[in-house]
Amino acid sequence: MLFGRVKGTAICTIKYPGTEGLKLLVVQPLNKRLEPLGTLQVAADVVHAGPGDLCVMVRSREAALAMPVEKFVPIDLALVGIVDELEVKPDGEFSYALKTGRNQFT
Repeated sequence: MLFGRVKGTAICTIKYPGTEGLKLLVVQPLNKRLEPLGTLQVAADVVHAGPGDLCVMVRSREAALAMPVEKFVPIDLALVGIVDELEVKPDGEFSYALKTGRNQFT
């Protein structure tokens, strides 16, 4: 699992069959402290993210499997979640306690 911050939109005039209508976004990969990690990359968006959003990304085969319709497309990076809240704890510290959520099921 990777973090990334959306920086903008990428426009493609010719797309591979099965990727028509898919939104492409320019993303800055981040480490767990939200510091830039490497260069800007283009990712397929399946969660309707926008500029400035902190997102969860997947690579390789998992990125292609995240596509809504066609699963055999040449997609190497996909945004699969938008982060609402992030709490970073010191290395080695982990709590198994479940917090009260903010959805209809908790």
